[in-house]
Amino acid sequence: MVKMKALRGALLALALFISSVLSSEVEITQKEQNRQQCNGMYSKSAWGGNVEPFILTKFVQATPEGDEDPIVSLVIFEWKDEDLVGVWPSEDAPKKAFICDDASVESSFCEASQIGEFILSSNVSEASKNPVITQSIHLKDPQPVNYAVKRTGYYCVGTYGLEDYKAVVEFRNAYGELQAAQIAKLPFYGGLTIVYAVMSIFWGFLYAQNRHDILPVQNYITAIIVFLIVEQLMTWGFYDYSNNHGNNALAKFLMITVAILNAGRNSFSFFLLLIVCMGYGVVKPSLGKTMWYVRVLALTHFVFGVIYAVASLTITPDNAGPLVLLIILPLAATLTAFYVWTLNSLNLTMKDLLERKQSVKAMMYKKLWWCILGSIVVIFAFFFLNSFTFAGRSDPNFVPDHWKTRWFILDGWLNLVYLVDIAYVGYLWRPTANNRRFAMSDELAQDDEGFEIASFGGSLDEEDGRSPDALENGDGSLSPMPPKPMNDSHHQRQSLDGETIFAVGEDGDKWSDNDESPRNSSEHKKLTGKND
Repeated sequence: MVKMKALRGALLALALFISSVLSSEVEITQKEQNRQQCNGMYSKSAWGGNVEPFILTKFVQATPEGDEDPIVSLVIFEWKDEDLVGVWPSEDAPKKAFICDDASVESSFCEASQIGEFILSSNVSEASKNPVITQSIHLKDPQPVNYAVKRTGYYCVGTYGLEDYKAVVEFRNAYGELQAAQIAKLPFYGGLTIVYAVMSIFWGFLYAQNRHDILPVQNYITAIIVFLIVEQLMTWGFYDYSNNHGNNALAKFLMITVAILNAGRNSFSFFLLLIVCMGYGVVKPSLGKTMWYVRVLALTHFVFGVIYAVASLTITPDNAGPLVLLIILPLAATLTAFYVWTLNSLNLTMKDLLERKQSVKAMMYKKLWWCILGSIVVIFAFFFLNSFTFAGRSDPNFVPDHWKTRWFILDGWLNLVYLVDIAYVGYLWRPTANNRRFAMSDELAQDDEGFEIASFGGSLDEEDGRSPDALENGDGSLSPMPPKPMNDSHHQRQSLDGETIFAVGEDGDKWSDNDESPRNSSEHKKLTGKND
């Protein structure tokens, strides 16, 4: 019961945090970190829409004692015009003067009618790229302030007041309710859904065409492709619903569902990669008890992944304490276990295949090894290149310059790497007409005379306890005598579907005298009149 209450509390906190992150409405208070709120905004022509984009600021009405009328200074500007807000009192002044008061009026920085407003540069009308407006808001009867957005940019709403105050700022874009930094995810996840759907069509065609020759590992690949379609569709549906209806209860539920599906995708992907690297289906028909351990690890990683997703969205860096390690360390432990186990299994599988001279199968796993290595190199290279960009994160211009592409750096490119990886694994392990024959048969070792591949009849002989390459004595020891030639009429190797793989040509047909062949038959002798 206690655990259920804790889970409900965590999900509620997650929903509240989601509403604050994805909502186009933000809160402004007297606290220093909340006095100014900024957000990216697109013009109507950039993404289209039915309304003109705007920034609407509404202050909460105050109830002061007596005749007091608290005033809050308000300014709205685009980030590139930030230098036009405030003036330097002197050349050696440590900071700008921002608020118009009696001293500023005496210094001719502003007019007496502008007391309570922000001080703007004298040439603000000519120098600004977008309108810069400032007002003094009387909290006894605050009026909403509407700022029309005509150009794409990074807009800020700044406030200052001596009394406690609270306001809500709505950054409303023309296309809908999503923040401008999030809208690019809508076509991105929609496109991923279509790509995975197309992939499933090709995979499904091959699966249906070879449905009687499917390996167990291919069933897992089928399952993850279907899972990816559902996950990407749900992610796209969440952003589409939030854009049209805002962050209501259903939008919060969809976001929690997407977070859980994302944790499931990560666990399922690690599980699939691990069993593939173990040789499941191609080298080993079954993993035995090891499969149970792999499933336990995948389930454990999924549980810790959900906990981490909830915690990462509900715990801010300000209130994160040492206990946060109890959330990070278990997930890191399961992730490390997957990495170590996967790479070790892949090396062992490749070593086993090379020792048994199974070059064709070894090449498959060699390609998989290069795929994993390539992904790791791309990830580290991308992080290395972006480290230079994030090194300037303390620069005030960092967010205004990167708000359009920040979503791709944090989320988008990883999805593209994952798409390439899953598509490549699906290509290597795609259903074919010779799935089981390839999995069950072994190559003969390459010698000086050439290269030869054993037929499936050899694997049938091995299943019957009879090796096609060596004859055994009654006690099981190898016979020193060479094997006796066998009559083709008594022993004919056949393929899985009953067709003869190796057939004897007409030029090579030789019948013994003891054989009841057409040439030695009695009917033939009577007709030809020949006797031995």
